[in-house]
Amino acid sequence: MVRLKERLGLFFNNRWLVFVAAMWIQSFAGIGYLFGSISPIIKSSLNYNQRQIARLGVAKDLGDSVGFLAGTLSEILPLWAALLVGAIQNFIGYGSVWLIVTGRSPTLPLWVMCILIFIGTNGETYFNTAALVSGVQNFPKSRGPVVGILKGFAGLGGAIMTQIYALIHSPDHASLIFMIAVGPTMVAIALMFIVRPVGGHRQIRPSDGFSFSLIYSICLILASYLMGVMLVQDLIVVSHTITTIFTGILFVLLIIPVVIPISLTFSQETRVPSEEALLSESQKQEPGVSAHDQEIIFSEVEDEKPKEVDLLPALERQKRIAQLQSKLAQAAAEGAVRIKRRRVPHRGEDFTLIQALIKADFWLIFFSLLLGSGSGLTVIDNLGQMSQSLGYDNTHVFVSMISIWNFLGRVGGGYFSEIIVRDYAYPRHAAMAIAQVVMAFGHFFFAMGWPGAMYIGTLLVGLGYGAHWAIVPAAASELFGLKNFGALYNFLTIANPAGSLVFSGVIASTIYDSEAAKQAQERHHPGQWNGASFLSSFLSVDEPLKCEGAICFFWTSLILCGLCIIASSLSMILVYRTKTVYTSLYGKSRT
Repeated sequence: MVRLKERLGLFFNNRWLVFVAAMWIQSFAGIGYLFGSISPIIKSSLNYNQRQIARLGVAKDLGDSVGFLAGTLSEILPLWAALLVGAIQNFIGYGSVWLIVTGRSPTLPLWVMCILIFIGTNGETYFNTAALVSGVQNFPKSRGPVVGILKGFAGLGGAIMTQIYALIHSPDHASLIFMIAVGPTMVAIALMFIVRPVGGHRQIRPSDGFSFSLIYSICLILASYLMGVMLVQDLIVVSHTITTIFTGILFVLLIIPVVIPISLTFSQETRVPSEEALLSESQKQEPGVSAHDQEIIFSEVEDEKPKEVDLLPALERQKRIAQLQSKLAQAAAEGAVRIKRRRVPHRGEDFTLIQALIKADFWLIFFSLLLGSGSGLTVIDNLGQMSQSLGYDNTHVFVSMISIWNFLGRVGGGYFSEIIVRDYAYPRHAAMAIAQVVMAFGHFFFAMGWPGAMYIGTLLVGLGYGAHWAIVPAAASELFGLKNFGALYNFLTIANPAGSLVFSGVIASTIYDSEAAKQAQERHHPGQWNGASFLSSFLSVDEPLKCEGAICFFWTSLILCGLCIIASSLSMILVYRTKTVYTSLYGKSRT
């Protein structure tokens, strides 16, 4: 009995259990990706036009990305308290929207609806912060895979919630809003005491590689399964019994990862974390040199290395840098040199937010993210109207599909960018540049409106958009450190709503309403056109403006295509500027 109690204690303090619980929370945290499904419901119920829906979309994006309060509270309060605050915000915000849409509460002005959407979606920032903070602290040597997987499950949340909604089989479409208000709240409260830092650096073991491979396999199976289910439900009429079976299998796939902490805890080979065989950080240090001094020695290389080192071939450059690091460490241990403590950190060290804001590399990351992810978010927010304009009735399918591709983009972005930095010591943003070119092709397909273009565009934009959120957090932590990761990450996420504010709130909505007003004028006065009647149709809010045909988003998609190409260019500039940094960070492991 005593041994069982010890095992249960180890189980609840196992970092893999925390990781799996964080995955479950993230699976229901991607509520922002369902806006494309609920926006037509809000639009028809409250008689909004596309410009008003775009404003709600911007409020949603702001709520989803402004996480300063979540980052601050996560440093002051325990993570369970941050999760509780997020759950309360989610329930109050979307619960109120549901009451208004269903007529159970009086209709409120648009600005109040924006505030409610902001409050509800802002709860997601608490879920994200708690999951990522616990993840990077418990897996300090696997930041790329951990961030990619956790952000990937957040992107998959839209497809998971849509499948649960299909199980409910409610004729009232507003019930999806109710499910958004209740579902994430219940999951977060149920798991809030599990998601926390548990000294993960002491739990590193040789089986971690196999465990990550298992998680990746489950991710691929889950994405493939959801894609198959969505296609089947779109192409044929499926009975409620079959839908129940589909949803049951989905829950089984989500539960399977818990096998990892169970097997690690109750297997014969389990040992107390402090007795792990792998070398700890203190064992890897040079004798006589503290961990803090080692970090400073690492940065001294930037000052001490000759300029011609940067001109050498990659392999030779890595060897020279490794030799210089070793000499500095030995000299410091013998007292031959005094290590300088600089007030201004170098790239690769811990920056505060203020210090990072004066660095060109930080702003390159920010504006590349603004153009790339902002264009992707514009598609996500307008996916319902885009599919309807091309004649598709079931908009939920495309919302679910882009959620799945978003998930695979995040998981794949973390995996392949990790290969780039670990195996080739090359900047992580090279993967970002590729993702942004892929998105540019996706926007081009949306612009053309060819048969099947919605499916191809959804695939390419979803993959590219998702990759941003696996690559950027990992790259920011590498260039600016982990100490203030929460503040740095939450500032960078502002790029998302900033891009959406311009691209969706101004460009897309204006072009859509303009084309819709032209079509409305043609319907009411065929063969006639005059500026006064066009302006009257454009400004009227008596009935929602509806646009049909590829022309509705043609110019918007072409503009977004060009912005992604610019974003890719910014990413490549960052790659050029940070080559030596990544050689210093990862080159030594390859020699």
